[in-house]
Amino acid sequence: MNYLIIPFVLLFSFIPISFQSKVSVSFSPSILSKSGDSVHIQWSGIESPSKLDWLGIYSPPNSSHKHFIGYLFLSSSPTWESGYGSVSIPLVNLRSNYAFRIFRWTESEIDDKHHDHDHNPLPGTAHLLAASDELRFAPGGGPEQIHLAFTDQDDEMRVMFVTKDGSKRYVRYGEKKEKLDQIVVAGVERYEREHMCDSPANDSIGWRDPGFIHDAVMNKLKKGAKVYYQVGSDSKGWSSILNFVSRNEDSDETIAFLFGDMGAATPYTTFVRTQDESISTVRWILRDIEALGDKPAMVSHIGDISYARGHSWLWDVFFNQVEPVASKVAYHVCIGNHEYDWPLQPWKPEWANGIYGKDGGGECGVPYSLKFNMPGNSTEPTESHSLPTRNLFYSFNMGSVHFVYISTETNFLQGSSQYEFIKRDLESVDRKKTPFIVVQGHRPMYTTSNELRDAPLREKMLHHLEPLLVKNNVTLALWGHVHRYERFCPLNNYTCGSMGLDGEDWEALPVHLVIGMAGQDWQPIWEPRPNHPDDPIFPQPKRSMYRGGEFGYTRLVATKEKLTISYVGNHDGEVHDSVEILASGQVLNGGVGAKFINSSIANSTTGNAMLEFSFSWYVMGGSILVLGAFIGYIIGFVSHARKNSLSRNNWTPVKTEELQ
Repeated sequence: MNYLIIPFVLLFSFIPISFQSKVSVSFSPSILSKSGDSVHIQWSGIESPSKLDWLGIYSPPNSSHKHFIGYLFLSSSPTWESGYGSVSIPLVNLRSNYAFRIFRWTESEIDDKHHDHDHNPLPGTAHLLAASDELRFAPGGGPEQIHLAFTDQDDEMRVMFVTKDGSKRYVRYGEKKEKLDQIVVAGVERYEREHMCDSPANDSIGWRDPGFIHDAVMNKLKKGAKVYYQVGSDSKGWSSILNFVSRNEDSDETIAFLFGDMGAATPYTTFVRTQDESISTVRWILRDIEALGDKPAMVSHIGDISYARGHSWLWDVFFNQVEPVASKVAYHVCIGNHEYDWPLQPWKPEWANGIYGKDGGGECGVPYSLKFNMPGNSTEPTESHSLPTRNLFYSFNMGSVHFVYISTETNFLQGSSQYEFIKRDLESVDRKKTPFIVVQGHRPMYTTSNELRDAPLREKMLHHLEPLLVKNNVTLALWGHVHRYERFCPLNNYTCGSMGLDGEDWEALPVHLVIGMAGQDWQPIWEPRPNHPDDPIFPQPKRSMYRGGEFGYTRLVATKEKLTISYVGNHDGEVHDSVEILASGQVLNGGVGAKFINSSIANSTTGNAMLEFSFSWYVMGGSILVLGAFIGYIIGFVSHARKNSLSRNNWTPVKTEELQ
């Protein structure tokens, strides 16, 4: 009998590991209703568990083993050492089913050459232990990724959304929730894999079907009216009824939330670093919007939008995350390096060879150009097989502020179409109607971060663009790219102008702010002392009035008399810095703390005082109402450690040239 058993034992030892053990992986529920709903995944039967055993997340479910959208180590479950466990994660509807696979990965198989953006080795797929059935989303749930934007007409609001198919969809809207008696047909567009310019955007790792992008304009809106709307169709399903407040060209008041470099968070690890702090940024902004009541507002996201970098599903994650905000207020953007840059981009002068690299992951601006539709009609050609890049430069009025958006990734030098637009636009502003001008772009003209790679570009911006800002009395110049907050004095050619605080003459010069602190945290050190690059001493130049390393966003409140911009920190949702600028252009001394903000706004108008009081009340109340809207999404991040905010004196220089 023993001799008969031995051959079978030998044969069994050569059977692949996936058939040796009775590992199982399952999930519940079997159908999810909408993006952000959580699935509970459980497994059992794993013999000799290892810390390197991992769960792969796949969509579409027939993707090859190496083409996961994300993964989790089984050790994230407290019972993993017993060979079983479970995790719950929220998922976004990618318009295809999901599946889950469990793999064994050994230390001897770690390949340091095959790693993610964080320089962690990607898990190996040689030993499949188990595979699940397919998880799907229920049909008829209506469109998703709903977001608003202003058009060139004050009485209009654009709405865009995504569906699985290109069949006809509508927007119905009205001033009463129970009477959506206006209806418009949405246009539809999509892009294909061949429109991408490089990998990973055009290869199997990064490409996923983006669905169909629908675009409609609600028109003839009353000034400052609360408008209810819904998108979809009877045959394919409708969204829930949403609402926004339309622009009011007769109002002096402007309210905006502005930031750059936010990205999105995932409940799993993927090929590129994602931005956990973006959840807090969205949460606090949503709190502020809820505090406004029936006041119109807008969001300004100045480049490095989703940080998808060629991994298509991260655009879906981003739009799902911002939808609670972007479906309530206009969400405006400008292009950044992570939406656009690739080695063969059309405008790449010799001085920019070390600046414009491959930060866009081969997207070459295509998803950005189709997923957003900003005012104006600025475009630049891309490649012969690709689509033109849109949404490069444009402007519009809101209340007492004229907003201008520019592109730092395409030609802005004198003689270019963009330069001519900026010059013409700034010279034509009616300062009686909009006494304040806010110019926004991605890469900063000024920074005291030790960002050496962009130095040639900053020199060009100073030479070509700064004279336009100074000559036309631009109020604020807002920039991202550097993932910190920094406020400068009124500046011209690195020199602070007088603010006239002690009775002396003052100069109306632009105040530059770097506001790229909304989520991404790759960052170099501050600028060290001259000739002491290796000493950890970073003096703050006189022109830099305030700088900090905390994540957050800025809040702008303006009337025709005064503009106040405040820096809100994510750890407490309170104001940490602010500056006031009068309509005359005089800059008042900035300060820290909500007390300064509240008193300054109260002195400007009663309406703004009430607004700031409402903001403060929500901070003190803990934002309980808003937190409820995020419970479904945040629950999946229980085991996904939140990155610690670094103090401004404790930054670690981990950035590489391609990761900013």
